[in-house]
Amino acid sequence: MVQPREYWDQADTLGAILNNISDGVMTYDSDFKITRFNRAAEEITGYTAEEAIGQTCRHILRCTACDSSCGMFTTVQNQVPEKNTEVRLERKNGEIRIARISTAILRDASDRIAGIVVTFRDISELMTLKKELIGRYQFHSIIGKSHRMQETFALIEDVGESDATVLVLGESGTGKELIARAIHHQSRRSQFPFVKVNCSALAETLLESELFGHVKGAFTGAYRDKIGRFELAQQGSIFLDEIGDISPNIQLKLLRVLQEREVERVGDSKVINVDVRIIAATNRNLKQLVDESKFREDLFYRLNVIPVSIPPLRERKEDIPLLLDHFISEFNEQTGKNIAGITKEALNIIMDYDWPGNIRQLENAVEHAFVKTHSRSIEPISLPIEICLGSKHFQISEQGVKDDREKLIAALQQAGWNKAKASRELGIDRVTLWRKMKKFNISAP
Repeated sequence: MVQPREYWDQADTLGAILNNISDGVMTYDSDFKITRFNRAAEEITGYTAEEAIGQTCRHILRCTACDSSCGMFTTVQNQVPEKNTEVRLERKNGEIRIARISTAILRDASDRIAGIVVTFRDISELMTLKKELIGRYQFHSIIGKSHRMQETFALIEDVGESDATVLVLGESGTGKELIARAIHHQSRRSQFPFVKVNCSALAETLLESELFGHVKGAFTGAYRDKIGRFELAQQGSIFLDEIGDISPNIQLKLLRVLQEREVERVGDSKVINVDVRIIAATNRNLKQLVDESKFREDLFYRLNVIPVSIPPLRERKEDIPLLLDHFISEFNEQTGKNIAGITKEALNIIMDYDWPGNIRQLENAVEHAFVKTHSRSIEPISLPIEICLGSKHFQISEQGVKDDREKLIAALQQAGWNKAKASRELGIDRVTLWRKMKKFNISAP
């Protein structure tokens, strides 16, 4: 027989333990009457413990699967626990959420059934992320149709289940921060902060204060105590972008955090324990920096526990049409325009280009095209000149030739007619620049 509710009241500390668990936990008897309801369960369902206790689980959870198809029902009837069953719950306010539920039987010292415990986690955001990762796009501009990206997404899913330190590798503009956010949102830390620090944007002293905090009077201008980013990220994840740019001093302090899981604020000797997952990212070759004695080898191996490499856009061009669809939809919403798509000629030009700035550059190109497009489709003339000049598909009108000839001359004049400098400014190689100068009949004065 399932023990009555009084059984649970014998454990004075049970409520305190349950309220410190991040997953929703509830217990119920053989009549499906709820006997315990922890704080996380309140947050997930919208009901308070006072409202839930004594009610049936059908009344509180309002799942899509009840009675014979319910994991809780089969646990009671068959005395077989359920693991990671996904159900749709309806919160008190009517909002639908996706939850992953597991059940277990609790027995007393005489091996009698003492009750049923149900743990459940709101995975609505995780499911949304999973659909995005596997589907057309993830987190705004990350597209996953190509084989390389599908492999990356599969690795992200695996990494999200652990607490291991992750090093995200990729060129500028490939979406390293979005990958870091994906890892965080798939982890058990997803309900806690995701804190970003751009390590290349601050001087050493400012970065040290930003990461670890400082106490009042630690240096000129420290008028009050400041909490560092590691403390702000407590129980969550901290994303250290451009990790390859940090100084030897910061490298040493960061190594201590990774080894000891503790920090000291600038100007203070008090040790603060931190429970934080570290996700670092860089577009530099850290192994080469180690060989050049510019980056600590011990720190490199501490960071490089699980490397996640993001391929550049030129190596996954099959994703470009989907990216274009996404950006066009985004900019239609932002600008109020109704651009239906892109012409075949413009798409050919875009597919010809190697995109050294990766997805960020592609997004900027679409935004540029939106400014210049006054028809239903993006045409070649609306694309940035540096993208058009390197394409064999580039053909423009007489007015377009005039406009782009002037842009080419302006770039050359700005570079003092230094072809190498002008080609870098335009994003093309010198051979292409020379060919376009010949085509437009441009010669140095």
